[in-house]
Amino acid sequence: MKIMYMRKFYYLFVALFIAQSAAAQTEAELNQIQSEIAPIGIADKDLEYTAELIIPDLNIPWGMDFLPDGSIIFTEKSGELYLFKDGKKTEIKNVPEVYARGQGGLLDIKLHPDYKNNGWLYITYSSSEGEGKGGNTALIRAKLKEDKLVTIEKLYKGAINSTKGQHFGSRIVFDKHGYLYFSIGERGNRDENPQDLTRDGGKIYRLNDDGTIPADNPFIGVKNAKTAIYSYGHRNPQGLTIDPITGEIWEHEHGPMGGDEINIVKKGKNYGWPIISYGINYNKTSFTELTKKEGMEEPLFYWVPSIAPNGFVIVSSDKYPDWTGNLLVGSLKFQYLERLILKDNKVVKREKLYDNIGRVRNVVQAPDGYIYMAVEGKGIYKLIKK
Repeated sequence: MKIMYMRKFYYLFVALFIAQSAAAQTEAELNQIQSEIAPIGIADKDLEYTAELIIPDLNIPWGMDFLPDGSIIFTEKSGELYLFKDGKKTEIKNVPEVYARGQGGLLDIKLHPDYKNNGWLYITYSSSEGEGKGGNTALIRAKLKEDKLVTIEKLYKGAINSTKGQHFGSRIVFDKHGYLYFSIGERGNRDENPQDLTRDGGKIYRLNDDGTIPADNPFIGVKNAKTAIYSYGHRNPQGLTIDPITGEIWEHEHGPMGGDEINIVKKGKNYGWPIISYGINYNKTSFTELTKKEGMEEPLFYWVPSIAPNGFVIVSSDKYPDWTGNLLVGSLKFQYLERLILKDNKVVKREKLYDNIGRVRNVVQAPDGYIYMAVEGKGIYKLIKK
């Protein structure tokens, strides 16, 4: 009996030793990857622009866009939609009910490029409608009449629902041809959704502005595929923006522990999650040994450690001439705005802006050229010259 007990203790000790050694080795590999990334500097001392709080006392401001009269329409993750005009915040009624669990809620909002003439605005949110318990990401369009949403049309709903609280995405962007792109995260189902074209989640989608499927979408004709899919193999994309010069769609997404990515979204391409990644599990163990594989797109840039990126701008405004062509990305984890300087589509320099301002949930460039930044627990800031 004593010998059996000692054997069990021995095997347990060996198992723990192997697990700890593997975790230490994996963490060491992660540190090696980190050392290969350009270090980030702090630019606040020389910064020409100050962040002016224009809409205070917000909880989790998620999406925002700008009406032709300069007013700001924005979402609160908890399910409220507001219009800020002439210094006054008005709640918009008749907003769809959200599946408010974990990272779910009222997410992004985007005006149609021809909003002035057609009045359409687009919203993504977590919805409990459809098959299964829980929720998944939905896309609607609607019109604003006074302080109420009207003419609501349901354009897309991810299936099936899940009770998991993570990875809903979601961002919306229109390209120069009027196509609508939006993201849905893999809903915490890492090993099934992102690589399966018959399942929603872990994808960037492309639709016509009325919700129909463009005739040249890449997976039309593929058996049982979700034909709205434009690219796949994503984890949780919460940044979508358009390159003002090339018209390309740029995306960033959350990695696990390490491995947040920036990608240029290309038609029909596979971005590899979870087969290739620069990240590891949160318990510091490895889920893949690969960072590249034939047939899968490698990221333009990746972060180790993760910054938890949110919001995305490629600066084109003449109000920030020294930032032209730079990327701006909010950091939820480290609570700053990051500026990434590119040369030939490679990141050559990184800077922290507004260090410790709070969890930066969104950053956008408005039609008037000013950059706005949404910070959790604080509100919406406008970046102006000192």
